[in-house]
Amino acid sequence: MKPAAENVCNPDLLKERAHCRFIPEEITHFLDNGSENTKLRHKLEEYFLNNPLFDDDIPPDYLSHSERYSNELRKSCAMVQCFLNDPTVQNIAGQMEGVRMLMGNGLGSAITKDGNPLALHYVMFLPALISQASQEQMAYWIGRAWAGQIIGTYAQTELGHGSFLRGLETTATYDPDSEEFVLHSPTITSIKWWPGGLGKTANHAVVMAQLYTEGKCWGPHAFIVQLRDLDTHASLPGISVGEIGPRLGTNSQDNGFLRLHHVRIPRLHMLMQHAQVTKSGEYVQPASSKLTYGTMVFVRVAICFDAGRQLQRAVTIATRYSAVRRQSELVPGEGEVQVLDYQTQQHKLLPQLATVFAVTFSARRLWETYNSVTHGPKEAQLALLPELHVLSCGLKAACASDCSLGCDVCRLACGGHGYLASSNLPRIVTATTATQTYEGENTVMWLQVARYLLKVYSDGLESGEEAGPSVQFLREPRPDLTAPSHARLTNYGLVMGWRVAVVALLQEAQQELQRRVAAGQQPDRARDACSLTLVDAAQCYIRGHMCCQFVAGVDELQGLSAGTTLVLQQLCRLYLLYHASSSHLLRHGWLSGADVSQLEAEYRALLTELRQDAVALVDSFDIHDRILNSTLGAADGRVYDRLYEEALKSPLNQQDVPDAFNKYLRPLLKSSL
Repeated sequence: MKPAAENVCNPDLLKERAHCRFIPEEITHFLDNGSENTKLRHKLEEYFLNNPLFDDDIPPDYLSHSERYSNELRKSCAMVQCFLNDPTVQNIAGQMEGVRMLMGNGLGSAITKDGNPLALHYVMFLPALISQASQEQMAYWIGRAWAGQIIGTYAQTELGHGSFLRGLETTATYDPDSEEFVLHSPTITSIKWWPGGLGKTANHAVVMAQLYTEGKCWGPHAFIVQLRDLDTHASLPGISVGEIGPRLGTNSQDNGFLRLHHVRIPRLHMLMQHAQVTKSGEYVQPASSKLTYGTMVFVRVAICFDAGRQLQRAVTIATRYSAVRRQSELVPGEGEVQVLDYQTQQHKLLPQLATVFAVTFSARRLWETYNSVTHGPKEAQLALLPELHVLSCGLKAACASDCSLGCDVCRLACGGHGYLASSNLPRIVTATTATQTYEGENTVMWLQVARYLLKVYSDGLESGEEAGPSVQFLREPRPDLTAPSHARLTNYGLVMGWRVAVVALLQEAQQELQRRVAAGQQPDRARDACSLTLVDAAQCYIRGHMCCQFVAGVDELQGLSAGTTLVLQQLCRLYLLYHASSSHLLRHGWLSGADVSQLEAEYRALLTELRQDAVALVDSFDIHDRILNSTLGAADGRVYDRLYEEALKSPLNQQDVPDAFNKYLRPLLKSSL
């Protein structure tokens, strides 16, 4: 079988693109946050994707575990050398922008397909230094870290503790005689576990440990610990470090373990931007514990953006494949139809398209607010950072969950071919699945949101203190549930419905909590007994917030053509209707059964409307074929040629009769029964 000419495009994809109702480039520029950023991205993609340094001689799926790590480390180091030393890259983007793109789920995922061993150095180690080190410490560490003279990671999670930071067991005990901290892992469960790059790559780590000085524990603090010799890379005395073994995905990121045995570090290796320990051992408390929220907001917003980019890739692959794939006859005798013509397939994919934009609007608004707050007066930071922290927790949980589930829906929408590694959907699904547990397991995130909401709601009943913008509704009169149906079914009406559900759930939880405490139950146990209701309240709050940001974001867009504006409005409406079937809007009286039936009919009509734009919408994501890395989702739609060509690359197909036949199968076939 001869492969088809590479410049031939599948006619069904050509037909789909021909009847597009909007200008795809307008959405591309919106997603890139401006046309100049689109140009910059194209230049970086051209530079790196056409550079033979970053080619894989053998597909990573056919390499051993050690070979994969070595190959990805080779490319990671070459990548860093490029954006540190190559004027071409620096002229295109500048160093920081180059790092952001190369370490994220766009261009970076095309270069280091199985995980980047240096990623944690740039996305966690350096930000930890910037946000927690004093000016003097930054002067000493940042230049070396940025130049790659040291490679770091961020070691917080332990075998026995993850999201419960106060439960960490690693200790850092101050010795005033030597002016050193002694770091120690006292138990098997205190071993640091999971940090990316820790196994075999990093030679330093920011280690979170319980600070002890003057006979008192002051809780978890950050310390810089050297792990390996800078010349030989051998682990230092008192340090046991290695890789934790195969994971569901990103296996070249060498997630590792770290056990410390009375390791001494200088006093000034405790990061002291906020809290300090003097030479004599006196503990100087930070001005406010709220100041530590900033780093967490930054990291969790980054997770939202990364999860959204993974969903972009998955829905692009599944939508293009659904336009190319023909299966069964809708009407006997009329021939097989495109899978995308089936309403059930539209129901799988179009909500995922809408979710991409909901994530983008919500994460971008939070990021803009965070930047404006952190660059404003300190008083404003202290007032608003708790709300931003809670929003980042909730958005991280919602975006991670929505995008992870959405990516798997896209895999399932491709049938059996979606199970093939060459579709790239399994890798996308496993990478996105991880977002649900790292940097805060989702249930823990929801409980943090719920605790904040309950406090604001409870305080608000008698407090005149101003609430943050996203929770102001908790202190306002409850909307009229007898409002006309047409008002309750508008976009802002549905947003209001989520808020009604939040208030009702908080009221329900508070009443149950008070009843249990009055009956003699310990308050924390009583709160746990109400946790399902509280998590429901948190999820309704964030879903309503995402709906609100989507609606407001589309309303505020300017300079777009009428067609592009209409498609974005329809995607927004589809997103709201998709989630409006939640039982909470019905249960708490905002919608009636008749309302739900009306919304479902509108939803089905929108599926039909948006089906004609599906391929053009994923085209507007402007994802390079090398970044998609998929036999099913390439822009030319040569699905079957690519599947066959990729199969021929299998090592098993390099010889007709495998060696294993003569070793194992022939003796079985020739054995006498």
